[in-house]
Amino acid sequence: MSRQLLKSGTSIGANVKEAIRGQTKPDFGAKMNIALKEASETEYWIELLGETGYLDERMTESLLADCVELLRLLTSIVKTTFSEKNK
Repeated sequence: MSRQLLKSGTSIGANVKEAIRGQTKPDFGAKMNIALKEASETEYWIELLGETGYLDERMTESLLADCVELLRLLTSIVKTTFSEKNK
């Protein structure tokens, strides 16, 4: 489980970095959407690791709070990017 968390968690940053260097707006949006999906998966792994006792309660709450904030940011970016595409 911790390896899955590492993979999905680091994939968020990799996809954001790739999006910033995107060649087109649709490319940017697609990469940010992948980052959003990875953040959602990361949230799942954090919850699971907390429920199994692998992470203590304080660490779980802290990581989840950070992850939720990141999910909100990425959701906003994706929505804005795709809504601007339709204008």
